[in-house]
Amino acid sequence: MAKSIMTTLSEVTNLLKNRGYTVEFNLKQDHLECLHDQKKIFPGEFIVDKHYRFEGISDPGDEAIVFAISSEKHNLKGVLIGGYGISSEGMSSEMMKALDEKKV
Repeated sequence: MAKSIMTTLSEVTNLLKNRGYTVEFNLKQDHLECLHDQKKIFPGEFIVDKHYRFEGISDPGDEAIVFAISSEKHNLKGVLIGGYGISSEGMSSEMMKALDEKKV
């Protein structure tokens, strides 16, 4: 069976939603914030299960990265969407390390 390749941001976010990643996160300096209830999730309380990178063919402004994030402590899974090179400016070193995909 051929493996399908997802090429759009919406395809990936729909796939992740179907897999239970239903919370939308906002990136803060030292934590993630759940958009629906402003719950704060700090480094050590979540892991990045997978990330997907999208490169704009003609416009670098189209570049993005989607993080599939889970937290056993808070019993939730969600997504964080950001620019391709999420700026480390103003972000704690703990957050930068926490956004690395888990190694299996």
